[in-house]
Amino acid sequence: QVQVVESGGGLVQAGGSLRLSCTVSGNTLSINAMGWYRQAPGKQRELVAAITSGGSTNYADFVKGRFTISRDNAKNMGYLQMNSLKPEDTAVYYCNADVASYRGTLKYWGQGTQVTVSS
Repeated sequence: QVQVVESGGGLVQAGGSLRLSCTVSGNTLSINAMGWYRQAPGKQRELVAAITSGGSTNYADFVKGRFTISRDNAKNMGYLQMNSLKPEDTAVYYCNADVASYRGTLKYWGQGTQVTVSS
């Protein structure tokens, strides 16, 4: 029913930029909070940034000033603009969406997109 798909990952040199996109489709009434998480091999998944339906944002300290989260409510899409990338940003990046339906609000995860930053 509800599907979350990320795109935009790839290989970039340190100092470069990437923009990740998150598309939510299916039987949705609305999307509340959206978030970007990342997970490196052998490490736990961690929050990168989050945005509410009203546009309020939260960022992990390690990305403040470098990453920007945004959303387009009309398109059911979210974005993560990543600038000044560092090798330690290398991870699989996941989009999470709190989706409201007649069943209530449920969390949905995308399959992830690989971001690799070379030194």
